[in-house]
Amino acid sequence: MPQARLLVDLPDGPWIADVSRAFPDAGFRVLTAVPDESAGFALLRLTARDADAVLAAMRDHEALSKVSVMARGDGVATVRIETNAPLLLVAAKRSGLPIEMPLDIENGVAEVDVTGEHERVAALGKRFDELGLEYEVERVRQRVDPVRLLTDRQQELLLTAVELGYYDVPRRSTLTEVADHLGIAKSTCSETLQRVERTVVREFVDDLPNRPLEDDADAAGADTGADGGADLDAESDAEPATSPQTYHS
Repeated sequence: MPQARLLVDLPDGPWIADVSRAFPDAGFRVLTAVPDESAGFALLRLTARDADAVLAAMRDHEALSKVSVMARGDGVATVRIETNAPLLLVAAKRSGLPIEMPLDIENGVAEVDVTGEHERVAALGKRFDELGLEYEVERVRQRVDPVRLLTDRQQELLLTAVELGYYDVPRRSTLTEVADHLGIAKSTCSETLQRVERTVVREFVDDLPNRPLEDDADAAGADTGADGGADLDAESDAEPATSPQTYHS
């Protein structure tokens, strides 16, 4: 089923747009939300250098009828709010396509993740247009059920390896022990696990934000000398690895 991420540029007026633009360094993560046509209730996590100033701005905003701090930390607050202008929630309700939580908002822009048929996603876009919300589609991908990524045999092998401590650090079992437990050849066990690991890692990496190759080159340059060679002095001071991982018994 298609999964889409929309970047919604919120108009001035709703509290989240006004407050997040007033404090562009602050992050707002909506953990849960309940929509209504005239009101919305949400639990969110606020992260900011000056959380007190952000909370004061929230309490002063006319679109927020209630602001209750549930927990506080250093630069972090968990807040329950009630608002009379839940634009995103209303649009989602009218389109029949719920917005996935958590929902992140920074500097007036919301990252909206939805999963559903193309018609539903199009209907959500139409509701955004009706409410005056400008948006762009950042990405669309086919969401795969994690269970369907692996065959039954691969799932069994992976779960067995995890239960036997093959992926613990340090390992509590060897590849031979995993293979013996399942009654298969060590070579078969090794090859199947490699396929499983490749599938799982690729699926995980696909969900990560893209990073320009230049960043990798800069990071690599920071770890090498001016002539491109390894920094042998720094490496010689490092403690030796105590238990390197191996794939043999």
